[in-house]
Amino acid sequence: MEGVSKAVITGGTKGIGRAIAESMGKQGYELWVCARNKQDLDAMTEHWKAKYPGSILHTFPADVSEKGQVLQFADMIMKTTDSLDVLVNNAGIFFPGSVFEEPEGNLEKMIDTNLYSAYYLSRALIGLMLPQQSGHIFNICSIASITAYANGGSYAISKHAMLGLSKMQRTVLKDKGIKVTSVLPGATWSASWEGADFPNDRLMQAADVAESVMSALRMSPSAVVEEIIIRPQLGDL
Repeated sequence: MEGVSKAVITGGTKGIGRAIAESMGKQGYELWVCARNKQDLDAMTEHWKAKYPGSILHTFPADVSEKGQVLQFADMIMKTTDSLDVLVNNAGIFFPGSVFEEPEGNLEKMIDTNLYSAYYLSRALIGLMLPQQSGHIFNICSIASITAYANGGSYAISKHAMLGLSKMQRTVLKDKGIKVTSVLPGATWSASWEGADFPNDRLMQAADVAESVMSALRMSPSAVVEEIIIRPQLGDL
């Protein structure tokens, strides 16, 4: 399909990842999406067929905290395309707690999911962007990437590291025609906030974050949005 934009999104069945996928589906992107839950992926496929018949959706069940599964996802992508326009490293998990009181293993699990998944997938797929001297990597970081808060624990550590990875990618790729954007959303309605007793407008909508990503994609080749900081109107929780 000549001229069709191609994008990869991790954690694409819910929240911010799903909102970005929906925005791209409307524009006819060919998408590769992974998530842990195969039922969610199957439901997304059926939704896509009905709502976005002009957008091809490839799905792959993967727990991105496991390096092997990340690389299997990358292998599936490389077997089905020889080029890539957009990579959205979105998959992440959040466990609250103080660094001195959180359960043992929190740091390892969140580093594996929130940081290493992006590191390994980016390394595996960069070869699809380098020959064309174009492409755009979006790393979904967090306000926790720049703000330490008491109950943030290892989550904030992992997201600080994710921002560091994103800045390094930007430094290395800027003379190769490949853009890198760090997205730092504040509290956004997603599965992580299910059951939370807040007014609907106290948190951002995932669609707002998706719109900021799509806006950054519309820039000319000579400009890049390096960081997007987006917070609820009433401030951080």
